[in-house]
Amino acid sequence: MTPRFVVTGTDTGIGKTVFSAALTAALGAHYWKPVQAGLDEETDAETVVRLGKVSPDRIVPEAYRLKTPVSPHQAAALDGVAIDLGALALPTPPGPLIIEGAGGVLVPLTSEALFADVFAQWQAFTILCARTSLGTINHTLMSVEALRRRSVPIFGIAFLGEENLETQRIIIHMSGTRSLGRLEPTNPLTHDRLMATFHRGFDVAMFRGPQS
Repeated sequence: MTPRFVVTGTDTGIGKTVFSAALTAALGAHYWKPVQAGLDEETDAETVVRLGKVSPDRIVPEAYRLKTPVSPHQAAALDGVAIDLGALALPTPPGPLIIEGAGGVLVPLTSEALFADVFAQWQAFTILCARTSLGTINHTLMSVEALRRRSVPIFGIAFLGEENLETQRIIIHMSGTRSLGRLEPTNPLTHDRLMATFHRGFDVAMFRGPQS
């Protein structure tokens, strides 16, 4: 079974694109950002190409490219675009695929559908990225509950940030999920430093056979 992972987060701006870039590079995977909201600065796909040194031919084009960096449902309305959930069927490139959501688990795609609802349709293994800083326990446990309520298969939690052993412990204990590892802050953030940090924090072999 070819690995397909959805990378989502507890919030926006926590580093899931950086994690996605490292995972895409480590697995030699294709990358797909179904809905990109915000085009004035570097897009998430462009960040993955730059930080992961991922070949552009391994980037699956976005289904929707929206101008304003706000929730997809609002960005689509501002652009006069109606997001069709049928256009968000999982692509089938050769080899592993990394799919990155927008913001958190319960970000609305339309006025009727949340990202978590689409994750439930996809039934791909989902990686929840969580900060290690203050506030993350509440956000992470609620995100896990929202995914489980929709029967989304959770592969595990990837922690992002400085080590916080008690926070990480209680999240894993109370959520009943597993810790995949931790991506520590990297400054300056370059490809080589990112990949070295990623390989220190995660066992890449774990991601090669998620069906086991």
